[in-house]
Amino acid sequence: MFRYLSASPLISIAQIEGRVRAAGSEFVLACDMRFAARESAIFGQFEPSLGVIPGGGGAQHLTRLMGRARALEVMLSAEDYDADLAERYGWINRALPADALGDFVGSLAHRIARFPAAGQAVIKDRVNAIALAPVEDFRLDSDLFGEGVRSPAVQRQIGAAVEHGLQTREAEMDLARLLGDLTAR
Repeated sequence: MFRYLSASPLISIAQIEGRVRAAGSEFVLACDMRFAARESAIFGQFEPSLGVIPGGGGAQHLTRLMGRARALEVMLSAEDYDADLAERYGWINRALPADALGDFVGSLAHRIARFPAAGQAVIKDRVNAIALAPVEDFRLDSDLFGEGVRSPAVQRQIGAAVEHGLQTREAEMDLARLLGDLTAR
């Protein structure tokens, strides 16, 4: 599904002011541009801490945006990344002060909207031909995620995370620590 957003002829811009992890991260990665509030945006791709590959395009997008080594760091560490580091790594276009973010994104969107849509579609199509993984690669990651999440080892790891409060507000605020404290079962 997220691959279709990336391939759409429409221009999509994500404005991030909170936490985006796992599928939330994969959704904003599928957008054409990403801008985040320096003070509050947090990024993470924690599926590998549970024993599975990100299934919604995270591996595809992060590797192309960041390069191999940083993509491996992000996914294998299951850490949280603030907006400044996400910007340096290429996860987002820019980190901006929260009080300037909305005006910047709105101004950019309006500027882009004033230009001919046909030209934008051609440009996006060419950029996608160069930088967007083929649909088969996204499908493979999704299949690997589905297979992995059904395995007994992954089910045990997910169960341990839930036992430690995975679905609580406290865990959401300190997810990287909670996941780091789990021992593989």
